[in-house]
Amino acid sequence: MSRSLEVARGVGLRGTRNLLKEPPLLLAPMIVPLFFFAAFTGALSVIGKQKDFVYYSFTAFVFVFVLYMASMLVGVFTSFDIAIDYETGLGRRFMLAAPRRMAIVAGYVMIALGRGVIAVAVVWGIALVTGMPVRGDPIDIASLIALALLLNLATTLYGAGVALRFQSSTAATLILIPVYMALFMTPVFTERDNLTAWLKAVAGVNPLTAPMEAGRGMLANDPVSVALAFAACIGLVLALFGWAVLSMRKAGEKG
Repeated sequence: MSRSLEVARGVGLRGTRNLLKEPPLLLAPMIVPLFFFAAFTGALSVIGKQKDFVYYSFTAFVFVFVLYMASMLVGVFTSFDIAIDYETGLGRRFMLAAPRRMAIVAGYVMIALGRGVIAVAVVWGIALVTGMPVRGDPIDIASLIALALLLNLATTLYGAGVALRFQSSTAATLILIPVYMALFMTPVFTERDNLTAWLKAVAGVNPLTAPMEAGRGMLANDPVSVALAFAACIGLVLALFGWAVLSMRKAGEKG
């Protein structure tokens, strides 16, 4: 066990050193979400003035989507690092050193969660500086951040599974596109009741819809579907942990 902990710690410290050497890597997952935040709250802010839009602030409505996207893209970018490490042979050396190979994934998860906290802080800071109104109390805000970090963890485990199976940077598309699809198949610009028929049906079965709606409720100090949101996030984490375990076994079979 102690050897596995050392491996996890070593993977985490190596990733942290790389990020400190190249600080722009910390910002890379936040560029697209912050662009969307600026674009959505600017050109699309007219949506918030429609009669059928009842949420208290369009900026706050979009913010939850942007917050989750930033947190999840951190997991995506961490998964890119896993794929590159295995492509260059470093991952193999990690596997030789680790008696329990999931310790390697644990190391990458630590990196992703650390980067996720930074991404959440940056997105929150920019939103508050630009004047986003917040009605939620500290417990609501803490719960919203917890949901964002659970989604970060789930995304990292999903991406790790893909990276371990393909062990090539060409797997980046298979990691990124499903995450984008899942995010944009939620109520992004308006409440679920205002979506078109097919998108409303898809959003109804999308496991990210409950966290999205619950997060908006927390921000408005009007909690909705909180238990369902945490159940969905924890369920995703458990299912994708199993996916990562199976993928690590597959990677071990490749020798």
